[in-house]
Amino acid sequence: MNGLGQNFPYLKSKVMSKSVGHNALIFIVIAVAIDAIGLGIIMPVLPDLLMELTGQPLNEAALHGGWLTFTYALMQFVFMPIIGGLSDAHGRRKIMLLSLFALGLDYLLMGWAPTIGILYIGRIISGATGAIYSTANAYIADISPPEKRAQNFGMIGAAFGIGFVLGPVIGGLLGELGPRVPFYAAAGFSLLNVAYGYFFLPETLKIDKRRPFSWRRANPFGTLKSVLALPQLGGFLIVMFLFSFAHFAYPSCFAFFTKQAYQWSPRDVGMSLAFFGVASAFVQGYLIRIAIPKLGLVQCAIIGTLMNVAAFVGLSMAASGAILYLWLVPAALGGLAGPAIQNLMSVRVAEDAQGELQGAIGSISSIAMLASPLLMTRLFHKYADTEADIYFPGAPFLFAGILVAIALLVFIWAVRSTPVVVAPTE
Repeated sequence: MNGLGQNFPYLKSKVMSKSVGHNALIFIVIAVAIDAIGLGIIMPVLPDLLMELTGQPLNEAALHGGWLTFTYALMQFVFMPIIGGLSDAHGRRKIMLLSLFALGLDYLLMGWAPTIGILYIGRIISGATGAIYSTANAYIADISPPEKRAQNFGMIGAAFGIGFVLGPVIGGLLGELGPRVPFYAAAGFSLLNVAYGYFFLPETLKIDKRRPFSWRRANPFGTLKSVLALPQLGGFLIVMFLFSFAHFAYPSCFAFFTKQAYQWSPRDVGMSLAFFGVASAFVQGYLIRIAIPKLGLVQCAIIGTLMNVAAFVGLSMAASGAILYLWLVPAALGGLAGPAIQNLMSVRVAEDAQGELQGAIGSISSIAMLASPLLMTRLFHKYADTEADIYFPGAPFLFAGILVAIALLVFIWAVRSTPVVVAPTE
């Protein structure tokens, strides 16, 4: 009895430790998935809601879609390091729960929005409070032993992918009931997760490990320094910028384009985005593991880039919704390019500069996300006007295809002109 009594606190501690890690990981995965669902759930209904709020035709309303996406991206760019810094100062649990609670209330606000101005306010709040990825990754680092950290970080990426597939489907189906219904559903998901986290989510950052909040460390422009610090990757960074700029044509214009060209309903848009999401997950989660060892990094990057060019051009000219579905297949195969190019970049910098490289890539993507929606929606606005001299609602996707074709030429030059520092693993 004495031996059992002496060991019981140890056994209890081990059980509690496993429970803490399990509950926290479940919460973080669900939180990230819900954030991704909230991002995708409004895509199918956004054209209808904007036309309702502005009283404008589709091509005019699309301009607001670009500015709303810009607003969301700007808030993410600014607040992601701020929220991460706040979690270092006040603990992960409190910041995560407050962010998700505010996000849930914000979805209610956007669902109720009687004017376009209120919708903009809603996107400002959702961009700021939805910037939870820095805190989520810190939480994963807190609860994961080093040997499982990469695996658990991978779950964050998988959760975002699943959420972004489910979001358009849910938005498309609920959008049949009205363009505001998906916002209320997103609010419900967020608030339910807050309730779960309040009762089961532990705090993982001990008080003695916390540090005061510093605006200097939370400066979102600090990551841009990493771009200038890697001059040997200038060509590759141009490629990544062109890729990112082109691909933001999808969230910016896809729903508007399909509604204009094929009179698709929110359900139609949601189902097509789900098809694309599943196909992309297959390519990046399975096919790429076979393709890279067989073909090599450079060949996979070139094939993936050519698939992207073909998909963008094909989408822009698709004569029907059925033909558009066919072009979503090479669009998904285009997913071979990104990971291969990132790998080729990573072998051109030293091991102690890998984090700096990822910061540079993140900065490039953030800048593209800020600029692309404004230009893409302006192209749609101009060429989707039925009274324009040239009527071509697929113009944003054709322009995206041209950008990716230019990226291919820059990529070939970059591969030939920059040396490899570390032997690539294929």
